[in-house]
Amino acid sequence: MNVNQNEWVMILGMALVTFSVRYPVMAVLGHMELPPAILRALKYVPSAVLTAIILPAVLIQDGKLNIAFDNAQLIASIVAVLIAWRTQSLLWTIIGGMVAFGLWRVLTG
Repeated sequence: MNVNQNEWVMILGMALVTFSVRYPVMAVLGHMELPPAILRALKYVPSAVLTAIILPAVLIQDGKLNIAFDNAQLIASIVAVLIAWRTQSLLWTIIGGMVAFGLWRVLTG
């Protein structure tokens, strides 16, 4: 197999594994009515997963926790959270976070 074929085999394998793990759960839960408490809790899953992905990238640099003022990712994240809270606009949140990141990098070198 050449490199291109290996990539396709890997992509198809990952798709098969992902499908085989998720489908049985969806098939079973698709026929059940979940309690309202579980449905309410499931609304928080996307926020929790996104936080779990982003927080390490923001706080950990070079394998160490960095909560100093020279951490441009941290400052930009704080600015983005404040903009999101006030405007509830994804576009302004992204723009504000990027501008804050760029300005902080320029200011702190």
